[in-house]
Amino acid sequence: MAEWTVRKASLWQDAVRLLLLLDAAAEPIGEDSEVPTGAVGVVYTQVRLQKLDFWVRNPDYLANELLNDYEADPESPGLVDEAERILTSEEPDLRRFPMLRHRFGAFEQLDNALSVLVEKGLARKRHRLGDTRVIQHDYYLLDQGRVIAASLITEAPALVWYVERTRTVVNLVNGVGGTRIKERQYLQRDYADTPIGSHIPPITQQVRARLTTLRQASAAEAGFTEVVQ
Repeated sequence: MAEWTVRKASLWQDAVRLLLLLDAAAEPIGEDSEVPTGAVGVVYTQVRLQKLDFWVRNPDYLANELLNDYEADPESPGLVDEAERILTSEEPDLRRFPMLRHRFGAFEQLDNALSVLVEKGLARKRHRLGDTRVIQHDYYLLDQGRVIAASLITEAPALVWYVERTRTVVNLVNGVGGTRIKERQYLQRDYADTPIGSHIPPITQQVRARLTTLRQASAAEAGFTEVVQ
C-alpha cells in the first residue's frame, strides 16, 4: 500500500464541520420532555453522528458508496456523476481527515469540537441514562446554531463545500439509523480490515479504477444499443 499522510483538522475546522453536519443531519424533535431550550433539531446517537462524519472526512469512501447505490439501482439519477466530481478533483486528498478504527468502526472524540459549539450557544449534547451507565448521546442543534450555519456560508463561501458534502452524506442514508450505517461501512473491506487503533486508509485509487470500469461498461452498453437499434 502506498504511503499516505495522516492530516489532523484544527479545532476550528472540527467545530465548523460538526456544526454544518448537525445542520444537515438534524431531524425534527418528537415529543420529549427534556429537549434543551431553543433546540430546532436533533441527531440521535453518537454512532450515527460519527458514521456520517466519517464520510464527510473521507470523500473517497463516500464516492464508493455512491457507486454502490448506482450498481444497486442504475436508474437512480446523478450518483455516478456525483462520484466522478469527487474522484476527478483533489477533494479526496485535500478534504481527507482520517479517523481511527475502534471496536465499533470509525471513531473520534467529538467533545472538544462540541464544547466550542456549546459555549457559543449553538448546540447541546444530552446523555440518556440506563440503570448503570449512559446508553445514548443525543446532539441538539439550537436555533442560534442554525442561524450561524447559514451566516458562515455567506461570510466564508469556501465553506459551501461542507454544506454540499454534508447534504450528500445525509441523503445517502436518509432515515437510516447509526447501527445500519455502521454495518454498511463494514462492508468495505479496507475499512473492516483496518486494525483496531489504526487510521482507516484511503481507497481513492481503487474507487477511481472502479469508476473507470463502470463508465466503460456504460459506454459499451450504449454503443451496443445504438447498433441494435
